[in-house]
Amino acid sequence: MDVFQSLKIGASALQAQQTRLNTISSNLANIETTRTPEGGPYKRKTVVFRSADLSFEQRLEQSMRGAVQGVEVSRIATDPSPPRMIYDPSHPDATAEGYVAMPDINLMEEMTDMMTATRAYEANVTTIKTAKRMAMKALEIGR
Repeated sequence: MDVFQSLKIGASALQAQQTRLNTISSNLANIETTRTPEGGPYKRKTVVFRSADLSFEQRLEQSMRGAVQGVEVSRIATDPSPPRMIYDPSHPDATAEGYVAMPDINLMEEMTDMMTATRAYEANVTTIKTAKRMAMKALEIGR
């Protein structure tokens, strides 16, 4: 695998993790949002990854040299779980029985996902730096 392919793979992973972090921060920002433009409480969102699509040339090269693929965001899925019902008759969005539909977002789960995404981002930055150092060392050999 050449250096440029390593950089492309690392860059695709950085973009994917950035999207994941943005989605997690959106979930955290809307943890108590009871009213959305779609109606009802905010629904938790998750990022779904997949292997990056390759062109015919890239697939041919992959089969000949054993090259690897990058990653990309396939879609941002909405959690289908029902909202949590909290008893708060004074809330403006309360039902006649006094219950409010709140987003089903677990703060600890979101923070754990954020830490995992941050570590994955840092690991990909490290691989890009390593590929860069290897390229620089290879250039130094040619002097």
